[in-house]
Amino acid sequence: MLDLTLIKAITLDLDDTLWPIWPAIERAEKALDDWLGQHAPMTAALFANPAARHEIREHVIHSRPEFKYNLSAIRREAIRLALYRSRENPLLAEDAFAVFYAERNRVTLFEDALLALEFLSSRFPLVALSNGNADIQRIGISNYFRTSISAQQFGVGKPDPRIFHAAAGSVEVAPAHVLHVGDDATLDVLGALNCGMQTVWVNRTEHLWTHAGEPHETVTSLTELCDLFPR
Repeated sequence: MLDLTLIKAITLDLDDTLWPIWPAIERAEKALDDWLGQHAPMTAALFANPAARHEIREHVIHSRPEFKYNLSAIRREAIRLALYRSRENPLLAEDAFAVFYAERNRVTLFEDALLALEFLSSRFPLVALSNGNADIQRIGISNYFRTSISAQQFGVGKPDPRIFHAAAGSVEVAPAHVLHVGDDATLDVLGALNCGMQTVWVNRTEHLWTHAGEPHETVTSLTELCDLFPR
């Protein structure tokens, strides 16, 4: 049971909580492929092979462990490696990644997201807390958040307790007074529970809960989340 009287701040996941991530990733992949087709056709041909694309990404992940939580660096280095293997200019990687990243941040918010952000931010300091590489300023929602913490800037990701503690510390609130809201049962809910935070699981697609620990509340939309609070 959620204790509303304890809440002094809210941390919010981004991908698949405020917007669906895969449509944006698919558009970004296509934009990258189209750009490579014009500027580095041999690399585009290499990336057209799913097995080759996967092998290149895995090679970067295993050879550059310092990039573990840095999705942007992994993507950029995978492009660079593909250009090198294709005997095309590796310096094109920066421009190619910029094309991908611009499209990755052209997300379509869930219909309930903006009203929820307006409602919640008028009552609590909000912290964006994500393992992804979304840029809330590019997306146009940074004004709703006191601050933003991502795994790639912090160096570890959810469910590591350190990133939750950092999020609470960024608004000078103890974890026990933070409500974390997110869609991922393990990364968001269990991670936050292990830090002593209250949690709300945003379960838009009616997944079954299969873990021992349970969220304080489960909602199917951000509208339901807002309805938990007195108007």
